Amino acid sequence: MDTKFDFEEIEAQGIVYVRPVNVDELPEDVQVHAEGLKTIYAVHSVEGERLALVKDRELAYVLARQNNMMPVAVH
Repeated sequence: MDTKFDFEEIEAQGIVYVRPVNVDELPEDVQVHAEGLKTIYAVHSVEGERLALVKDRELAYVLARQNNMMPVAVH
């Protein structure tokens, strides 16, 4: 199968990726704000830029949708 795919169309749709992040892997100045959580969720652009860190998966999806973006889970 040799079908070309237009990735620019996907980027135009505003896709963002949501993935879990271990708090202990974050810089100490960010860990302080995690309020005892072990895992938080990151929202990333299609280029891999971290756009936001939030306390749970549901909030990550709400944040993305409120900003007219389409969230996709990354495992």
